[in-house]
Amino acid sequence: MEGRKLNTYESTIKIRLKETTILFLILILIAGCSSNVTEKSMKTDSPIKKKQEEQQEEQQEEQQEEQQEEHQKEQLLTKANISARQYDYQNAITLLKQSGINEDEDIQSAITIYENQKKSLVTWPDNSKIPHLFFHSLLVNPSKAFDDSNDMSQGYLDYMVTVNEFKKILNQLYEKGYVLVNLEDIAKQDKQKNMVYQDIHLPPDKKPLVLSQDDVSYYEYMENDGFAKNLTIDSNGNVTNTYVNEKGEVVQGAYDLVPIVDEFIDQHPDFSYKGAKGIIALTGYNGVLGYRTSESTYGENSIKPNQNILKDQQQAKKVAERMKQKGWTFASHTWGHLNAKNVSLDHLKKDTLKWKKEVEPIVGPTNTIIFAFGSDIGDWRQYSNDKYNFLKSQGFDYFANVDASKVSWSQLGNDYFRQARINVDGLRMREALTRKNDVLEYFFDVEYVFDSLRPTAK
Repeated sequence: MEGRKLNTYESTIKIRLKETTILFLILILIAGCSSNVTEKSMKTDSPIKKKQEEQQEEQQEEQQEEQQEEHQKEQLLTKANISARQYDYQNAITLLKQSGINEDEDIQSAITIYENQKKSLVTWPDNSKIPHLFFHSLLVNPSKAFDDSNDMSQGYLDYMVTVNEFKKILNQLYEKGYVLVNLEDIAKQDKQKNMVYQDIHLPPDKKPLVLSQDDVSYYEYMENDGFAKNLTIDSNGNVTNTYVNEKGEVVQGAYDLVPIVDEFIDQHPDFSYKGAKGIIALTGYNGVLGYRTSESTYGENSIKPNQNILKDQQQAKKVAERMKQKGWTFASHTWGHLNAKNVSLDHLKKDTLKWKKEVEPIVGPTNTIIFAFGSDIGDWRQYSNDKYNFLKSQGFDYFANVDASKVSWSQLGNDYFRQARINVDGLRMREALTRKNDVLEYFFDVEYVFDSLRPTAK
């Protein structure tokens, strides 16, 4: 009886095992079929998805190309607009026409506008009547410079202008319609080396003006007296100043004429004719642009050698190059700040050669000499003396003296151009306030410009 029960139990187990095995095999078959179906489905869907992905990539590439083209067009229009605002309409038109996208509607519209605006310009009637204003280094801290305990205070009062005064002057020059031009915009040598006037094309309400700054060396005697320390280049590639403030902190910013003018023209491009800025007149005996670069004064065998002279020379050269890229030009102010009228020809020769040896390698060749003290090598008649012949042989074609008796004076020689400059400084402003000389009133309101920190009694 028990044997039968056992046999029956074993039979039941075997049957259930067979059923389980069969069920398991069925499940495997079903899974296999499902897998095959999925693989087939994937194989079927793969080309479609691939095509969709390719289309998406193409669309993205097209969008990127369109965005890039739009960005390039905006940059082109911006560049052309700056040229146009600086009265160089022909350059703006040429840029757009040669861009490769000159059929674009916006480009065509800009070309039409510039062509019409170009027609509205008039030629300046008399290039002999273009004024020239000049400044020295600007005072950042007048209280420090004008302090009675400062041995240099009277000199600073007489010959310097404060940063605040200069900014007011710039605004008034702009409001009066003045536009900065280069000397070569006024007159230039032709192929036969004859100096001839150039056409200056401006709107009827605009008038040309030359700007220059003397002695941009940040001399040793100016240290700790409220001036900038040097000109340098900031992280954005802009020319700026290094300045030590009242807390003794070394900071960068627009603390002198060059970066202030740069910033002003960035905001008012129409203050510059075809990118012109101004002329920087340099001596050499204390180096240039705030760097002690002179081998004569700071070389290894000098009385006070500069251990960093090579580094200073390299940095000064970088700054000068960037300034030229930004529209500034350089002039000789003689190496030793000579009175060119009074010194001997031999002395002038030695000084000029020293300038060419120590300053020219940093700022590059120049064809302009701005006489120190405004002391010219000749009177009002045409140049015809040995000093002129020597300077001409050294490549100088443009000469500038000082004469504040009239708004403008210049002379076109056969192969040179000479222009008088008006000194804008404490002396000239005090003369304006006391009605001794009103020449500055043609350019700005002296009473409005005059810094409240400037003593009037001295």
